[in-house]
Amino acid sequence: MRIGVLGAGNMADALATQWARKGHEVRIGARTPAKAVALAERIGHGAAGGTLREAAEHGGVLLLAVWHEGVEDVLRAAGPLDGRVLIDCTNPMEPPFERLKTEGGPSAARRIADATGARVVKAFNLCHESVWRMEPPEFGGRPLGVPLCGDDAEALAAVRALVADLGCVPMDGGGLERAGLLEAAAAFVVGLLVAGEDPSAMLPPPAHAGGDPRRTSVCEG
Repeated sequence: MRIGVLGAGNMADALATQWARKGHEVRIGARTPAKAVALAERIGHGAAGGTLREAAEHGGVLLLAVWHEGVEDVLRAAGPLDGRVLIDCTNPMEPPFERLKTEGGPSAARRIADATGARVVKAFNLCHESVWRMEPPEFGGRPLGVPLCGDDAEALAAVRALVADLGCVPMDGGGLERAGLLEAAAAFVVGLLVAGEDPSAMLPPPAHAGGDPRRTSVCEG
């Protein structure tokens, strides 16, 4: 698969490295092309680096991996993205990274889709970049699940394949209208971690999750 990575930071590094090792044709783009070239050289496995537009034109699938503050500038520099498959792993959080900048409005993923016309899939936004460097990401003997939110079947299929290449399990998170829930979940989990809590302790196994969620409320009297 031809993958264009928009960004040359830690998340871009972690995910692009894994995909390049799996044989995908990776091209990194950054606002400072020399930084993208340096990252591509570190990754190896045929990865290349250059401008954001070059990465966008290269990729059959694009990964947007920059801080939320830089999203608009990066997308503008990438050029036309209408109809392109775009993975959004950004989180629109503000320091101390416990609240959403988009609170009360559309999700960051929806705004990106509306602004570019890209077929956006929200994914990879719940974990620190160090998790994506694991080979594979497994905890307690179980592979990590990666929720995906998107509306386009072809785009979702491509991202599922990339999730599987990491040794993870793709999870159906619903349409792009649910991407805001993924973004809010990231902010909530960060708040728990900052408080020294273990987010994984708050969810029971599926067998103990209760009855039909369409009929049962956890607040039912």
